[in-house]
Parts: sequence; C-alpha cells; structure tokens
Amino acid sequence: MPLSLRLALLALIALVTQPAISAEKRDPITVLVSIDAFRADYLQRGLTPNLSALAARGISAAMRPSFPTKTFPNHYAIVTGLRPDRNGIVANKMEDPAHPGETFTMANDRDAFWWSEAEPLWVSAEKAGIRTASMFWPGSVIAHDNIRPEDWFDWNENITMTQRVDGVLDWIRRPPAIRPRFISLYFDTVDTAGHRHGPDSPEVNDAIRQVDAAIGRLRGGLAAMKQPADLVIVADHGMAATSADRVVMIQDIADPADYHVVDAGPVALIEPVPGHEAALAASLLKPIPHIHCLRKQDLPERLHYGRNPRVTAFVCMADVGWLLLDKVSDKGGVDKGSHGYDNQASEMLALFIAAGPDIAAKGVIPTFDNVDVYALLRDLLGMPPKPDIDGTDAPFRAALVTNGK
Repeated sequence: MPLSLRLALLALIALVTQPAISAEKRDPITVLVSIDAFRADYLQRGLTPNLSALAARGISAAMRPSFPTKTFPNHYAIVTGLRPDRNGIVANKMEDPAHPGETFTMANDRDAFWWSEAEPLWVSAEKAGIRTASMFWPGSVIAHDNIRPEDWFDWNENITMTQRVDGVLDWIRRPPAIRPRFISLYFDTVDTAGHRHGPDSPEVNDAIRQVDAAIGRLRGGLAAMKQPADLVIVADHGMAATSADRVVMIQDIADPADYHVVDAGPVALIEPVPGHEAALAASLLKPIPHIHCLRKQDLPERLHYGRNPRVTAFVCMADVGWLLLDKVSDKGGVDKGSHGYDNQASEMLALFIAAGPDIAAKGVIPTFDNVDVYALLRDLLGMPPKPDIDGTDAPFRAALVTNGK
C-alpha cells in the first residue's frame, strides 16, 4: 500500500475513533487516601507541593482522631462514622470475652467476628449499587453480608507507592460499567519512618516527600484521563517523639501476679487476674508519675471510650512522649516515635484535605472529629445521610458545591 494511502487511512481511523475516545463524559469519582501518621503540621514543612496545592484548591484542617489514636481504630472510624467504642475496633491489639483465648492483632485480623460491629462505607455503597475498590485499607478484605469492595488487594507492604497508585489508576481507566466510583488507598511509609526515627527526623521528611510525589502521580494520572475526582486525603493520627529515657514498666507499678496486659505503649489496656481486682486497683489508681490509670467506666466522657466489652477493665494513659510498657524488644529497643495518646494532644492531630469538583476552595476549616469524614463521603457519593452515626457533615457543608448530590 502506498505511503500516501496508508497515511490517509490512518487519518480516517483517527477521525472515526478519536470522537469515541473523547466523547465519554466521565462522572466524578471519590478517592479516599490515607497517609498513615501524617501529622497535621507536617503540611507546614514546605515538602508537599502536591498536597499543598490540593489544600489551596479545596479545604484542609487539623483533624481530631478518635481515642485511642491508633491505626486500626481510626481507619475504621473514618469509614464507618462510628468511634472505636461503637465500631468494635477498640485497639490495634484486643481481646473479647465472647472469644476467649483469641487475640486480635494487626497481623491476625482476618476473622470477620472482630469487624462485624459496624458496616464500612464500601459495603453500604455496594448495597446501593455504587461500585467500590480498595487498595489496602484496614478491614477492606473482610466480607460483611458476603459483600466486599468489588476490587481489593490483600495487604502487602512490599507493594510500592508507585504500584499502589498505578493499580488505582488502572481501575479508573476501565470502561464506565466496571469503573469504581469510590476508591480507598493507603500509604504506610510516613508512619514507619516516624516510629523508627521520630517525627522530626530527616527520614520522616524523606517519607513526606515520597508520599507527596505519589499524590502527584495520582493527580497526573487523573488529569491525563480527564477524570474528575473528589480527593479526600486523611491521616489516622499524628506522631509524638519518644525515647528509652521516658518509659515506665508496668511491672514496676503493679505485681505481675495481679494483671494481664492486652496492649501497651502510649495507652495500656490491662485486665486484672480473677480474684486480684482490688490489688490491681490499689496499684494502678494511685498517683504514678507520667501515667494516669482509670477504670474504664471512669474515663472522661470526651474520649467516648470504655463501654465496649473489648475495652479492658483498666485503661492507663501515658503523658505525651512517655510509654507504659510490659516488655522492650531485644531487637529494636524503644521506638523513637509513637501514637495512641489523648486525641486532643496537638501531636496526635491528623492531616485532612479535600479537593475536587464538588468541593469549593474555602481554605483552612476548624478542627473536627474524624468520624465526620464518613458523612462527607456519603454526600460526595450521593448517598442519603445515615442518622445513627457519631459524625456529621456540618464541618463541610459550606464547601460542598452541590451540598450533596
């Protein structure tokens, strides 16, 4: 075939096919991104051109996490609109009287029993006919009523941030019939660097830069596809500096014969050995430097914590920067950064940014509770309000372009 004819044929194909490619009017999607342990004030370090640009085009805030300020309780609070006492994930490590002899941990979390006290957003959306997908969000691999996100990946820390973003973009690249309208995406590197090196370390700054570049890759991929998206970017909690010089050992304040430690750290969950309740109370409820222990029923109401049977009889809270431990790792020693402290502590405040076609540029908004994010997500997805949650969309109403769809 002569070159001129071939070029004419290619031009004709382009004329025929290009309108089909560009004719699709893509409806907005909603992407929820978690950057684990991205403390609210990290945004002020001048390391985040992509996150800062999104904040300037939408809204941002220092978001108050739920207590305890741990990873799993707060990720589940964000996607259920219920605080840990109601969503059932009361700690990263917990026990339940209904399942004696079993322990929930971040590495042993696949029994649906632990997650069954609350329905996450992706399940509610799937029931409403909204296709969803999840890239590593805690709890997303668990079926509720035999429903999971239509697409999901099992947790694998070896999957790089680039691979995670590209996986999300591949989902978005699909034809409309199988394209997710709600996607959740999780990054862990800022948290890892914070624990190992402390929140003020060069390693944390490097992790901040890397995750911002991943957000830039997501933005670029969306722009290339001309895919409008409401991006809601959150953190589960912040990070405080810790050290081996600021540790209290539980065995130094109570007799090991009197207690069973379920979890320890910035907050310790402690059960009395049967018959030793009074002895343990006498040890824990007296003044202890840098540590404040209470019976769960006496915790401050503002913490909204202690009614769930998975919460231990005694809850001990360390001053920010201090740790209450029952053992110290032979390999890693004491972390240089940690979280779990009082959710009003400035070091625990978490990142929040929302930007997209349905969110007006209103700038910085007042601090709010992270359970409110769930109500915002329902608005962005066009789902009706859910009356029995702990959160509200009130913090965001002035910024919602459509005030809900």
